[in-house]
Amino acid sequence: MSFSGSALKQALAILIASALTHGYAQTGKSAHSKPPQPAKTVQPQKPAQKSAQKPAQKPAQKPVQKPVQTALPAFSENSTVAGFIAHMVANHKFDAKILAEQFAAINPNQRVLTLFRPKPPPDPSKPAVRSWKSYSSRFLNESRVESGLLFWQENAATLKRAFDQYGVPPEIIVAIIGVETLYGRNTGSFGAMEALASLAFHDPGRGDFFREELEHFLLLARENGFDPLKIQGSYAGAIGIPQFMPGSWRKYAVDFDGDKIIDLERSVADSIGSIANYLNKHGWQAGQAIAHKVTIRGNPKDAWLKAGMLPSLNVKELAEQGVQGAQDSPDIATFIELPTPKQPAEYWLGYQNYYAITRYNRSTFYSMSVFMLAERLKARSAAFVESAPTARLHSFNPD
Repeated sequence: MSFSGSALKQALAILIASALTHGYAQTGKSAHSKPPQPAKTVQPQKPAQKSAQKPAQKPAQKPVQKPVQTALPAFSENSTVAGFIAHMVANHKFDAKILAEQFAAINPNQRVLTLFRPKPPPDPSKPAVRSWKSYSSRFLNESRVESGLLFWQENAATLKRAFDQYGVPPEIIVAIIGVETLYGRNTGSFGAMEALASLAFHDPGRGDFFREELEHFLLLARENGFDPLKIQGSYAGAIGIPQFMPGSWRKYAVDFDGDKIIDLERSVADSIGSIANYLNKHGWQAGQAIAHKVTIRGNPKDAWLKAGMLPSLNVKELAEQGVQGAQDSPDIATFIELPTPKQPAEYWLGYQNYYAITRYNRSTFYSMSVFMLAERLKARSAAFVESAPTARLHSFNPD
């Protein structure tokens, strides 16, 4: 970000003035924060009773006090926030005073930062072990399938229209919405601006990314007449039924219900069309395979596991090296390992359409959950969807 010294001074002055007006600079809390709770009264310990068998007892140990977590400084005290405001003023002609007041109305959210950071393993001396069985059970269950079939049935015409226009089959779109928000039921309860700002200015790993997303969010709010303080989303700042990040909303969201408004918070049609457009723009190939389950001879080679998500491995060469089960497949694939502790791992080959799903969420477990939920939905959709357009999903037993 580049901005003039005068713009920075102006933003900083307005930020401090706004903080002082609302009392934030001294307390570090929003005017909407809950009042401080009174300290708990510590009950005095009872004196140890004398024992006829023991002349004396050790004094009762004092309870171990948990370390007090230091509150992060308010945004109104953060010079980096002032610099960000100056950037928005200089590059997008935002009103510095209004932005300063909005930042003064929110605070760094420690829960957001805790949820975003990887959970430490129970035993720090041992590497963390992921469990495909544990992760996938949240999505590959009867409740999620039944709700998905109902969602599909209610929106069959819109899903078919998305398939006709973008080439993405209904079960994939339904599965993504099912994994992301349980078909629109859980779109997040965090203030989107507060979540994005917390990560933008307090996450050392991806702060640059979230500052860009915060910039997109504020532009999105202005373009659509949203109050940025009233929009809610996930702890990572994703918004609406399809959980688009603000940058993706601005770039890939479409008006699919024809009302001349793109509304991913309430419009199911806009959400369906936007997911289809997103996957299409990320290389979805209509009618092509997504993945094959395979068996291997021995252990997987490091070169396969380190090849990345973008398909780059020659399928014929893999077959010559003992990877079996990928009949009638594209020529290039990525190798997928799904480990579960104390159980044999599953192995798959993923193709370009699998890669397109990973652009929605760069997690192998996430993408394979979408894939397998889609297959379960497709297997049971024929009862209400005549000649349903489907992707080619192979070698997966829904049971």
